[in-house]
Amino acid sequence: MRARLRETAEELAGLLWREYIVYRDRAGEVVIRGEHVQRWISLAPSGGSDEILVRAGRILDGGTTAPARSEAVVPLSAGMGELAAACRRLLADTAAAAAPSDPAAARGGRPKAGKKAKAPKDRSGRRSRHTGFGSWVVIACVVGVAGLCAYRIVLNGG
Repeated sequence: MRARLRETAEELAGLLWREYIVYRDRAGEVVIRGEHVQRWISLAPSGGSDEILVRAGRILDGGTTAPARSEAVVPLSAGMGELAAACRRLLADTAAAAAPSDPAAARGGRPKAGKKAKAPKDRSGRRSRHTGFGSWVVIACVVGVAGLCAYRIVLNGG
């Protein structure tokens, strides 16, 4: 079954994507990675002798794989067309689940005009644009050191 699964994965990968990597993971599943579309598909033997478990998920930044977002059991006797159609459905579900709800964020653009930027929250959870106590301490130290230097220059006569 494992050799048949590998052959099926190679043929399926050629139908789905132009660029792919096929490998076997530690659990014995055959994984097809489509780096250019940031998606993966795994094929594993299912409970039935003629069935395989097909799972699909995303590839995150850095190349790590996210957990499967969708899965289905497909009979191998259905043929390669049926298996490819099931994979395409799972990939579409994965893409739909990964789409952000804000269209501006999907484009990588700025938020819509008219929305003001929110002030950062302080530790108590209130919004504040005032200079914090620590910043005032640093400013006071810098002014003190500058004053001390100026005083010594004046005292020593230049």
